[in-house]
Amino acid sequence: MRARTRKRGWGILLAVVIVLGAGAVVLLSGLLDPHYETSDVDGPEGNDAQLLARGKYLAQAGDCMACHTTKDGPLYAGGVPIETPFGTIYGTNITPDKQHGIGEWTSADFYRALHDGLAPEHPLYPAMPYTTYRGISREDSDALYAYLRTVPPIAVPDKPTEVPFPFNMRFLMRGWNPLFLKDELPDVSQGESQQWLRGRYLTNSLGHCTECHTPRGVFGQLKLGSTFEGGELGELNSPDITPEGLARRGWTPEHLQRFLALGLSPLGSAYGDMYEAFHFSTRHLSQEDNQAMVAYLTGDQPQPPQALPEPPQEQEEAQAGLTTGRSVYLAVCAGCHAVNGEGKPGATVALKGNSTVRNADAHNLVHVILHGLEARSFPEGDRQSMPGFADELTDEQIARLANHLRTRWGGQKGDVQPGDVGALR
Repeated sequence: MRARTRKRGWGILLAVVIVLGAGAVVLLSGLLDPHYETSDVDGPEGNDAQLLARGKYLAQAGDCMACHTTKDGPLYAGGVPIETPFGTIYGTNITPDKQHGIGEWTSADFYRALHDGLAPEHPLYPAMPYTTYRGISREDSDALYAYLRTVPPIAVPDKPTEVPFPFNMRFLMRGWNPLFLKDELPDVSQGESQQWLRGRYLTNSLGHCTECHTPRGVFGQLKLGSTFEGGELGELNSPDITPEGLARRGWTPEHLQRFLALGLSPLGSAYGDMYEAFHFSTRHLSQEDNQAMVAYLTGDQPQPPQALPEPPQEQEEAQAGLTTGRSVYLAVCAGCHAVNGEGKPGATVALKGNSTVRNADAHNLVHVILHGLEARSFPEGDRQSMPGFADELTDEQIARLANHLRTRWGGQKGDVQPGDVGALR
């Protein structure tokens, strides 16, 4: 079973309760926020083939399966655990089953859930990304609703949330929403073309990239002043995908297009939650939408990728204490990734210039060395996997290995300490 991990620091819990409670009191007193004033008019229903095909495409672009379909489970029957600092929340049944799914919902109900985070029965937690789905048009919401009405109804009850008091009081969300639910998200790139505008809609609304690639505050809210600058995803961290952050790690528009379509590029492969986003969503985008999303991420005038600096010479490595790391690499890594770090086509990614190796934040690199990567398949027949070395290498050896990779093929400082490795064990 897949577990979507969006863990954040708990912060000042008492302050959370006070602020959310205060907001709830305001709303329950009748001072309703205009966020909730949405249309109650139902949209078109029926089995028009074009409408349903569009709805299916939107479900893929919106990555609905990742949170609403368990591994080997019925389509959209829910049950995927989403880990949060406030407890575990499970993806719900969104099949048209009338008792356990959304079979009794109207298209207006469905739009309100996407737009305002309000289901007919109760407010939703923002583990369901209505904070970014809010930008989805009513027309697209209706098409998505029409498609979901055609999937097989599954009589599977929703798993109860495992959220302790006081966060299990859903009415608190009526205080959270007017504080943190925004009508528009800030743009991270500059553009005016129709392609850029389409990409903004795909990225900020349907694709809800902000949810994983933006840090969160103590109240679980998106820190929109740091949009796309990276965030925590449980065991892994999401990287900076601002135009500047992408350029620093060597990404070009062509690399990004290939990555979104195939999960692989010269800069590495999709792993962790990004593999699921690729597998269930981005690989299904049309070529036009793929290019539009990349146009938004990089801007109408993409920044040139930063070139890697020359790697240190052997004498410089010795002076910097990096020779041990090279010895560890040759002993346990070179057999798969090659002595020169160029990898093996169809089997292992290159480490030379790898986006994870080039990341200033060494968290993911150290975690992957420790714990490895689950075997994953890709459209062109590639199959990527990696064993972990937590049982074979000491904290000191892994720190030196990581520093060797970062300085030789990542253009980064060799500043990983054994304590950093121990913290991720």
